[in-house]
Amino acid sequence: MNYSQQSNKDIKRYLCNYYEILDDMIIGMNCAKLTDSISHNFIMQMIPHHRAAIEMSENLLMYTNFVPLQRIAQNIVKEQTKSIENMERALMNCEIVINTQLDLCRYKKCYDRITRMMFSQMRNACSDNNINADFMREMIPHHQGAIRMSKNALRYPICSELNPILQAIIKSQEKGVQEMESLLKKLGC
Repeated sequence: MNYSQQSNKDIKRYLCNYYEILDDMIIGMNCAKLTDSISHNFIMQMIPHHRAAIEMSENLLMYTNFVPLQRIAQNIVKEQTKSIENMERALMNCEIVINTQLDLCRYKKCYDRITRMMFSQMRNACSDNNINADFMREMIPHHQGAIRMSKNALRYPICSELNPILQAIIKSQEKGVQEMESLLKKLGC
């Protein structure tokens, strides 16, 4: 759907849904039950992050017929659904990997910095009444946050089952950021 086909009513509904999903994600990530395991904490905070990406993508798919972006959104739904399933399967084994208080403190300090920046960038993403461009400007910092959170967790002793999940998040989300940045340039945004 191009700019001229997006009604003000659709734009308002899209944005209202987006901010509701964003608020739910922030609450889910901030209220996750944490333990002395970085592996456990990462999973408990990344699951609401991934669920939000799925919901944001589904929200976009209700309003766009722009095929390249539909493919990106469908890929987000597919990959992040699989990632959630993998994290849920790994959780029992991962939560027994306990970290030192120093590592937990350092991990959390970096995590807090990453999420504050991500939440701010997502909440203040430029909205120019073009749902396609708006989605990409919202999702790029979301993906960048997941990349940074994954790299942060990899700096510490974590569950062996979590390592390939983190590597997959980094790889897929870096690819997604590149695709969306390229598409924004092609659209002249």
